[in-house]
This record gives sequence, C-alpha cells and structure tokens, in this order.
Amino acid sequence: MENINKIECAVIGAGVIGLAVARELALNGHEVIILEAESSIGTGTSSRNSEVIHAGIYYEPDSLKARLCVEGKKNLYDYCKRRGIPFKQCGKLIVASNKKQIYNLEIIQQKAIENNVNDLMWLNQSEVYELEPELSAYAALFSPSTGIIDSHALMLSFQGDAENNGTVVAFNSPILTGEIKNNSISLNVGGSEPSKLLCQNVINCAGLHAQSIAKELIGLSQKHVPEIHYAKGNYFSLIGKNPFKHLIYPIPEKAGLGTHLTLDLEGQARFGPDVEWIEYINYNVDSSRGKSFYNSIKNYWPGIKDHSLQPSYSGIRPKLNGANGPATDFVISGPKTHGIQGLVNLFGIESPGLTASLAIAQEVIKHLR
Repeated sequence: MENINKIECAVIGAGVIGLAVARELALNGHEVIILEAESSIGTGTSSRNSEVIHAGIYYEPDSLKARLCVEGKKNLYDYCKRRGIPFKQCGKLIVASNKKQIYNLEIIQQKAIENNVNDLMWLNQSEVYELEPELSAYAALFSPSTGIIDSHALMLSFQGDAENNGTVVAFNSPILTGEIKNNSISLNVGGSEPSKLLCQNVINCAGLHAQSIAKELIGLSQKHVPEIHYAKGNYFSLIGKNPFKHLIYPIPEKAGLGTHLTLDLEGQARFGPDVEWIEYINYNVDSSRGKSFYNSIKNYWPGIKDHSLQPSYSGIRPKLNGANGPATDFVISGPKTHGIQGLVNLFGIESPGLTASLAIAQEVIKHLR
C-alpha cells in the first residue's frame, strides 16, 4: 500500500537557502519538512564557496541580487552576533592595478552608491600601501562591511532554529517526480522508504538541481524553467605565511569577480574562484590551472613566490546564462509568474546567495498564500 502523507510546506534542498527558508516558515508557524537528497546539510554550492559576506557592490541597481544582498548582509551580521556564529568583518580592497583601471573602479563605486552601499572609501597608492604593504595597486576601493563567515556553523544554526520550531529534516530523500492537481502538489520521494507527499506549498531550493526537479513537476509549464549552465570555480590555497589582513579583489571579470584572495577565519589565504564552464557536475581541481592563477595574482601581488599555490577545492555556480550571455539576476518564480498556488521555484541562486539567505527567505514567504 502506498505511503501518502499530507504536509503544509515542503522545502526541497538543505543548503543554506533551503535551511533559511524552512527556518522562516517555521518561525511563522508553518508545518515544514525539508527534503534533502544527500545524507547531510550543505553538500553542494553552500559548502563550496568563498564564505564571504558581500557588501552588495557589483550587482545591477534594483535587481534582486542588489536589494537582497544589502538587506541580507545587515540581517546576517545581526544574526551572527546574536547566535555566536563565527565571523569577521575584515573588509576588502578592490584594486586597480594600473591607471587604465581607474575608470572601472569609478563605475564600481557609482554602482555601489546606487545599491545603497555608501561606506566605500577611495584609497590612493600610498594609502593602499599603508593597509597592505605587499599589494601592488594604483588605487583601490575599501569596503569595510565585507566579511567572512563560518558557513557550516551558519547552516547548523538555521537547521537548529527550524527544528526547534517543529521542522522535520528528511535526508536521503530525493524527489523523483511530482504533479500539481486538486489545489495541492504531490511529490514522489525516493530513498530507502519511498513515499508520496501531498503538499499545500512546495519551495524548490535545490540549487544545482532546481531545474531538473522543476522539469519533473507535471502541470508546470516548461517555459517557466530556465536553462541552467554550470560555471565551475576552482580554488587554490597559499603554501606558507599569508601577508594580507584584508580580502583582495581585482577588477571583476566576465562571469566572475576575478581571481581574488580570500581568508578563512584562521587567517589562511586562498585564491579563486576562476570560471570554468562544464557540462556535468564534478569537483575535481586540475592542478595545471595553477599557472593561470599565479599569473593573475602576480598583477596585484608581485611578491608571490613560484610553486606557492596548491589545489584546494571547487564549487559550481548554477548560472542562468552561458559563457557568452549577459549577467542574470536571481529568479524567485512564484504563483504570479507560473499560476500555480503554493509553488515557488528558486533558480540561479549563486553569489551573493549566502549573504542574502535570510532576505531571500523573507522574499519567498511573500510568494506563498
């Protein structure tokens, strides 16, 4: 006999976004189950990033990325302070390596102002040297509200908040198929004990797998499921002592923010991500890419030594544009878009998704009945 259960809200995916959404729903009195295909939280994009709390500088004005990043940054810092989540508001320098890049720096500063990021400071060459003597820069923008965070501790806290308010997390529970009918959404859940859930609300926060799950929902027009493109980002770590105290970002590149230097909470340095377009999900880091990392880093850190980089890890951005496409915004696709009550699909939630997670969760609530 088929095992059928009714649930008010099913959240698909236990990454940082799924956990934040489940937490928000539970805090608002909803009955919630999180369905996660893997055996633990945050195994995908959420645990394979720079762990940076972004200021909201680069995104197009009035975009979801810009608004939710700025809102989310404030919410996240407040949350970390209240809950004792390890973080450090270390600040970052966006550097112009030569006089030609000053124009790019001015554009970045103007975009930041349009996004209500009003704390950037312009530094000349000598001021940059005072902050970071090893850095070679003609000028720089200093962002004091940029920071770093222990993303796993954050996810554990979100999970704890959700569970303390009645949420159930079901691991090893992949979504096989689904169907919209009779004013509800049925989900066929796999795993060791397959079951069917009849849900009033379904929030698809599956990250790299969001599109494939949406395509399995009978009754959802495929015109509301955008293509996904995998932009792999490789990271290399620094062998030896790190001379920097701040995050260091070059002028942004197409599809990414350049080969930047980030720090972990122990002060160790790592570089990345680069952009490698791939067809299938894989997290192997090709050590031969270290040469291009070295050449990029040398533009702003001429003192970097040969053979001082080692392969570290990689992550994959769920891009909605391909290699030659324009930058795209977050997509939060609710009933007003596709006409199905109770269904919200989140597509293209890449950086600054971690920073924006609490604000994204609040945004999702607005789409539910």
